[in-house]
Amino acid sequence: MQEWTWKVITALTLGWCGSATAQTSTFDRIKIFPVTPIADLLGITPGSDGALWFTIYNAYEIGRITTAGQITEYSLPHPPNDPYGIAAGPDGALWFTESSLSGYAGIGRITTGGMITEYPTPTQNSYPVGITAGPDGAMWFAEEDGNAIGRINMAGDITEYPLPGPNANTAEITTGPDGALWFPMPAVNAIGRITTSGVLTQFPLPLVASYPYAIATGPDGALWFTELDSNSVGRMTTSGSETEYPLPTARGYAEGITPGPDGALWLAEFFGDKVARITTTGEITEYPITTPGGLSAITTGPDGNLWFTAYNDEYDPTPAAEIGRAPACALGFNASFASGTLTMNFDMGINTAASFDIHFHSSSGVSMPYSRQISALAAPYAFRMLWPGIPDLGELTVEPVLTSGTGEPICAAQTVVNTAP
Repeated sequence: MQEWTWKVITALTLGWCGSATAQTSTFDRIKIFPVTPIADLLGITPGSDGALWFTIYNAYEIGRITTAGQITEYSLPHPPNDPYGIAAGPDGALWFTESSLSGYAGIGRITTGGMITEYPTPTQNSYPVGITAGPDGAMWFAEEDGNAIGRINMAGDITEYPLPGPNANTAEITTGPDGALWFPMPAVNAIGRITTSGVLTQFPLPLVASYPYAIATGPDGALWFTELDSNSVGRMTTSGSETEYPLPTARGYAEGITPGPDGALWLAEFFGDKVARITTTGEITEYPITTPGGLSAITTGPDGNLWFTAYNDEYDPTPAAEIGRAPACALGFNASFASGTLTMNFDMGINTAASFDIHFHSSSGVSMPYSRQISALAAPYAFRMLWPGIPDLGELTVEPVLTSGTGEPICAAQTVVNTAP
């Protein structure tokens, strides 16, 4: 390590809050698991058996992957019925939506042992997409082409609740913090709410033609959702107050969203080929993911990692279907240099104990002037570090790194500052 002749002074201001900014960082511990046959992988959810379960669209299968990466596939009994969304039910089984070009639409159930049962919806061609476990012990699902929200109990009885208007289609659905079901309505540019007794409310969105798609309940008690056409993430309170946060990547097209174990929300970007983290104050960090296909759904696994699915991209020269695993780790980092002082701002989130190290890369070599052991952070942790008295090192690359106890890098970020006077 290089010997420094200047003194490092560190000041941590807890709870520091500045304007929301977008950052790009890197994952070092990402793992990709190929799936065969090559098809579109869509929904993904943790199961009661400690594994992840996912839908294999265009191959008529449900997949299971252990946290170690072992994959099992279960063929649906009536191809070409295709599965789409999937969620764990209160009965310990996995429930999924399915449809086909022949007009069939239904809800499927698969036990953790692989036994499958199918229940057709009363409305044909309804194309159910999202599904979630409701607070009433039933599963609730969104019919994209059926203009309805559906409910199925554990016995397989289905009730449909029509939405107002002929084109009030839906996409995903989630249980809100208020005990109601919340769902995007892309065609009418609104977010919908339905109580377990079937009372509907509609909240129009301020951005024209934003096309809301995926939705999740955040750790702040609000509803967070992706907007495909406006390339944004929206936040809505249970009273209907809404805020928009644009994605930094043009046409990032975030399809999936999930609350993470680190107190933030995580996104799967389709065209951006990135996993993105957004704090409840709106700060976005993006992490490039190298896959042949675009990312679709994302969830937090039973191991505390983020798990995501990828489409098979037919335009890619090496098409593939893949499941990805990434750490729920972020630094929320930016830095500036002025008057001999390096200012570094962080909004850190990580779900495991780690070493927090800062590396300097300059023409004179690489050094690590700061290292500290930290415990797991359950929520984003905002602070600022001020280092005065830095000499002229020319262009200096500042790289904070979070490292596991075994010395494995988990995630890192970089920025370049000019220290010349």
